[in-house]
Amino acid sequence: MYNRLISSTLALLFLSLAALPAPAAERPNIIVMMVDDMGFSDFGCYGSEIRTPNIDALAAGGLRFTQFYNTGRCCPTRASLLTGLYPHQAGVGHMTNDRGHDGYRGDLNRRCVTIAEVLGSAGYGTYMVGKWHVTKNMTARSDEDKHNWPRQRGFDRYFGTITGAGSFFTPKTLTRDNTPVTKFPKGFFYSDAINDTAGEFITEHVKRTPDKPFFCYVAHTAPHWPLHAKPQDIERYVGKYSKGWDVVRAERHKRQIKMGLVKSQWKITARDSKAKAWDELDAKRQENMDRRMAIYAAQIDTVDQGVGRLVETLKKLGQFDNTLILLLADNGGCAEGGIWGFDRNKTGKLGSDESFSSYGLSWANASNTPFREYKHWVHEGGISTPLIAHWPAKIKDAGKLRHQPGHLIDIMATCVDVSGAKYPTKYKGHKIKPREGKSLLPAFENKPIDREAIYWEHEGNRAVRVGQWKLVAKGARGPWELYDLEADRTETNNLAEKEPRRTRRMAKLWQLWAERANVLPLNPRRAKKTSKTKSPKK
Repeated sequence: MYNRLISSTLALLFLSLAALPAPAAERPNIIVMMVDDMGFSDFGCYGSEIRTPNIDALAAGGLRFTQFYNTGRCCPTRASLLTGLYPHQAGVGHMTNDRGHDGYRGDLNRRCVTIAEVLGSAGYGTYMVGKWHVTKNMTARSDEDKHNWPRQRGFDRYFGTITGAGSFFTPKTLTRDNTPVTKFPKGFFYSDAINDTAGEFITEHVKRTPDKPFFCYVAHTAPHWPLHAKPQDIERYVGKYSKGWDVVRAERHKRQIKMGLVKSQWKITARDSKAKAWDELDAKRQENMDRRMAIYAAQIDTVDQGVGRLVETLKKLGQFDNTLILLLADNGGCAEGGIWGFDRNKTGKLGSDESFSSYGLSWANASNTPFREYKHWVHEGGISTPLIAHWPAKIKDAGKLRHQPGHLIDIMATCVDVSGAKYPTKYKGHKIKPREGKSLLPAFENKPIDREAIYWEHEGNRAVRVGQWKLVAKGARGPWELYDLEADRTETNNLAEKEPRRTRRMAKLWQLWAERANVLPLNPRRAKKTSKTKSPKK
């Protein structure tokens, strides 16, 4: 009996130990970095002429995904990335206003959990810097009103802006933890502050709790408008774009083919019909457009410099090899502002804090090389993102490409997989929706990711991808278009009429998803009358 008692005790002890998270030494740190309103081709390692040596080094030491997707817009992407759900399931199907339906409340709901909440429960330190933009309570004063701010959604520390776009020199709603920041030191620039504060938080964490892994979400606002950059970074690019968007697109496409990012048989899409040929512009307009793109490039360059500093911090702390870094963008290049971009303050010098401008459709068309459409839409130009995965301790295929399709919903699944955390069915008394994504770990080893389909909806723009086939439509009343992405990822040959049965079958699949994922009604136009918060212009 004594021996049986000992055996039972040991068995119970073994089972209890097996249920615990893996020791810190076996669990990686995780950094998820995201840039804002940047096209598929804007990093050097994805075909650009923009100087991004530090990001390129991560790609050279890790993996580049060629068919990874976001949701096509800022707020839904953030909701999806944070929760592992489609954005409507998390309550943010559009922007941060309440449109009267569960999928469009403009606030993260309590039927979802964030990566920080899940990993924090598994013993991770959790930190965030940068743009939040998943709550309608952006200027809340009481702790009750801050129920959907980062600290209240699982992050131990936070520094960033609660709202979306704004000045890079004097950003509004800047917050440290739960306290507003209204004074800015000389030389303050938001992109630098984001990367450097991430390094600060990580350094404090490692010195305070060296045996505890960390998760850090680094959410940049660059290169989202307004076009703000430091003079020395701008000057590096002035004149570089005087050759115009047609030449830039052709050069990027050539480099992408050489890198293996796109196939040579995929036709580059035609210049957007709204954009003019560069040679049709007069000298003054060419100079103005050259400067706009120069500032946009400088914004990305500045982010890259900060990535370099953050990598050096990890190396000094001895954390670089066992840190999984995932770097991506929240949507495609932004065409807001028309073919020339907008100027909300026409008296300020472009690039300075006295200006508030965008780079416009014509350059966004180049950012999204070789695809068509932009942020807002769910054709490839709106939803295709670079994704770099870097993890020296585990990823051994350095510098290789991964062509497996993936989506933001996969980030949560990947974090849960590598951390040994448990995704909950209930959290703080609330029933939690099952996660939608798939872990990317098989793709790290160049194995397939088993999934039925990937879905999209934003502002009535709809899509579903099943294997190599994609069904997509513009607007709630737009006709379905069908593309074989294996042969035609640039979506130039619509096969809907030739493949009517496949089109109907995929349309029904999308409809079933829309019914279960809080997508319907499509893009409700009016905010609920009782809502006091207006959506920021975006």
